[in-house]
Amino acid sequence: MRLLISLSIALASTAAAQAPLPAPTKPAADSVAASYVPHRVYDTRNKRFTDFESMLADVMYADVVFLGEQHDDPITHRLEAATLEGLTRRRGNIVLALEMFERDAQKPLDDYLAGRVSEKDFLAVSRPWPRYATDYRPMVEFARWYRWPVIAGNVPRRDASAVARAGLPMLDTLNATERAFIATDLNCPHDAYFDRFAKTMGDMSGHGPGPAPTKEALAAQLERIYQAQCVKDETMGESVARAFAAAPPRALVLHVNGSFHSDYRQGTAARAQARLKDKRVSVVSFMPVDDLDKADGRNDRAIGDYIVFTLKPPAPAAAAAAAAAKP
Repeated sequence: MRLLISLSIALASTAAAQAPLPAPTKPAADSVAASYVPHRVYDTRNKRFTDFESMLADVMYADVVFLGEQHDDPITHRLEAATLEGLTRRRGNIVLALEMFERDAQKPLDDYLAGRVSEKDFLAVSRPWPRYATDYRPMVEFARWYRWPVIAGNVPRRDASAVARAGLPMLDTLNATERAFIATDLNCPHDAYFDRFAKTMGDMSGHGPGPAPTKEALAAQLERIYQAQCVKDETMGESVARAFAAAPPRALVLHVNGSFHSDYRQGTAARAQARLKDKRVSVVSFMPVDDLDKADGRNDRAIGDYIVFTLKPPAPAAAAAAAAAKP
């Protein structure tokens, strides 16, 4: 009797292990093209405000579209998902590429998209960003339903951190497997992008106990951090170019990244364009503001093809005060 029970349990366990994973379900309309969220779209080339659908009707003709986001803006993520949905209505083939997954996560990502592993198992090994469930999952699930490829385009953060500490020469210490996760061609010029990067980094003279670092030491530190930034840009740019080359004819690659990587067509956008010289690369930059009625894109026309102004969520203290003031 015990033998029969044990055999039954073993057979049940084997059947459960071999049972197919559930098929993807089509995302609900309100989970992708969400209900209206406050925003305004500025067309930088025509120097005028336009609407979201008109923007999509234009960038649908691009080969690559960069969506530059502020990572902590929830409205931006809603509109990014709506962009994917809107382009899907207009184009037959979409490739979704994300800064938010690193190249060594491509296999588990592919396995999840193909239904070979569960979402739980995929997320356990792919190091998703903290707000993945709310910020990026809607786009991944939408692409999964339509069987669009999703590209994990970024450099592994351990390698970027190592470059920031030791500089580009550390790449020569990597084995072939690890080196393949990083762009083959690496350039790190001191150009307008470097100037913007250095300005953004600001004063790096903060230090702990002991003598203050010298000007030369600070410059060397900035250079290593900038080299790590270049490694990220080159790797994501190469990932975009490879994805485009591998995609079916007339495919559009939609790349989501922090806006610094694509603003002014610099960074990742420039590295992708260098690899896709005859292709149209469009840049959309999302910009949270305090007052949509006062949004003005005239001073930021060089930032990309379109600026999507979003309304900043209220600060927690302000929101609490406003709620307390209501009758």
